[in-house]
Amino acid sequence: MKKIAAPFNWRTEPGNKTVDSIENDFALSDNKIVTSDFDHPFKPDVTMAIICIHGTIKGTIDLKPFTAKAPCLFIALSGQIIQYEYISKDFSGSHIMMSDRFLNNLAIDIKESVPLFISVHDNPWIPLNDEELESIVEFYTMMQKTVRASENPHRMEIVKHLTQAFFYSSGYNYYKLPAIEERSKKDILAENFLALVKSNFKERRGMEFYADKLCLTPKYLSKVIKENTGKSANEWIDNYVILEARALFRSTNMTVQQVSDELNFPNQSFFGKYFKRHTGESPKAYRKS
Repeated sequence: MKKIAAPFNWRTEPGNKTVDSIENDFALSDNKIVTSDFDHPFKPDVTMAIICIHGTIKGTIDLKPFTAKAPCLFIALSGQIIQYEYISKDFSGSHIMMSDRFLNNLAIDIKESVPLFISVHDNPWIPLNDEELESIVEFYTMMQKTVRASENPHRMEIVKHLTQAFFYSSGYNYYKLPAIEERSKKDILAENFLALVKSNFKERRGMEFYADKLCLTPKYLSKVIKENTGKSANEWIDNYVILEARALFRSTNMTVQQVSDELNFPNQSFFGKYFKRHTGESPKAYRKS
């Protein structure tokens, strides 16, 4: 596992001595680690499943807002940029953290086969009734007992099978979500534009690229995006760039130069001016804040 984002670095988080783990690939915690430094965006390289038992979490994932109300299951995938804006004082839950290596070594390609992973980009949380919550907590308890049985040479394999069963069971709930209303052509266009931006913002920040990909004029594309999202197309591009930069500053030890290079700016000075224009502070000041 690479460096984990600060809010979920369970090896260094104060008070997380009760975390149960197998190496750096699989970890469980009943502590309230979700609250640490939550006012900054971060980009963990682990997939996190949070069984929310009490309380509410509000925030954004890749700039898309969500409000998860317990009882529910909240999923954040590795590589997504998360920012918590509000966590109720009564929040409590159980956390499962899995490295990419762990998920890739499951018997099946769970990210492609399980409905939960296919749908979680649009629905990061699913509501649970009392019976469903009880079932998911039972899975968690079995995982916890298995991880704690350190003398068992097969505990990793057992945890993998339990994880598959956990996600298959949880994914069933996605079939019960209300059907999305039929979207207009402009809604679909806006969605396609944002998907393109998410995939290309590091290399492409000009409107012409996105307009060409969507077979539209830059002027018409800008008009549609503004009408459908309330933000201009250029604002969305800038937002993704700044969000990624802020997440890298909070979630890694990358230098300002390295972040500038990662985002394909011509030089550090240009990046610094761009960052300050959009955030009001320099990259170094932001990192220290």
